[in-house]
Amino acid sequence: MPAKRIIPALDINNGRVVKCVKFENMRDAGDPVERAAYYDQAGADELVFLDITASHERRGIIADLAAQVTEEAFIPFTVGGGLKTTDEMRAILAAGADKIFINTSAFENPPLIAEGAAQFGVQCIVVAIDAKQRGANSWEVYLHGGRTPTKVDAVEWAAKVEELGAGEILLTSMDGDGTQAGYDLELTRAVAEAVNIPVIASGGAGNIDHIYDALTVGKAEAALVASIVHYGKYTIRQIKEELHERGVEVRL
Repeated sequence: MPAKRIIPALDINNGRVVKCVKFENMRDAGDPVERAAYYDQAGADELVFLDITASHERRGIIADLAAQVTEEAFIPFTVGGGLKTTDEMRAILAAGADKIFINTSAFENPPLIAEGAAQFGVQCIVVAIDAKQRGANSWEVYLHGGRTPTKVDAVEWAAKVEELGAGEILLTSMDGDGTQAGYDLELTRAVAEAVNIPVIASGGAGNIDHIYDALTVGKAEAALVASIVHYGKYTIRQIKEELHERGVEVRL
């Protein structure tokens, strides 16, 4: 079994790292390049950068940020936010990113997933899914940074993106985002059991128990963390050592 990954998430708004609660109420969390260098040294397995308003406001790509991060951090990182074409994907990857993720554009133009996988390899294409609970064992896909409901079931969409060529799924519980109340384990497990590609759990990490549960009960291959590491509640090292003591395979 591959080692489970701990991945800090850096949401970018106007060139700064921010953190939201349920996709709203932004607060500042520092300079993205400085944070990337810090997490590289701290033992993070990967990083994820999201330009959180790009798809909503139709702004351009953040290749400049990717190039700056490459100079300061040497762990794999994924960049997304408003990417709509394979040319934009290529620019991000050429700037130094290891993977890109697409969300709204993948839903609105599903062939883009297959095109990206064909041109850059399945391993480079991550599809992000933002989901909100709408009933027992039912979650709806939302687009445009959580602003647009689709009436599409998140588990069904996850299976579809795997079929189209996604190499990984970044799954965010909108109900848990920023709350530090725990990941949505039912959502995470439902998606993980529906696909054969890695699922990154996102939305709700408040303590190490939550991360442990996401990686075991939720069957995720990786856990995205933000608030609990951005503001110093835990270090990456503390998280990994505790997980290791509980029998979870991690890279120390």
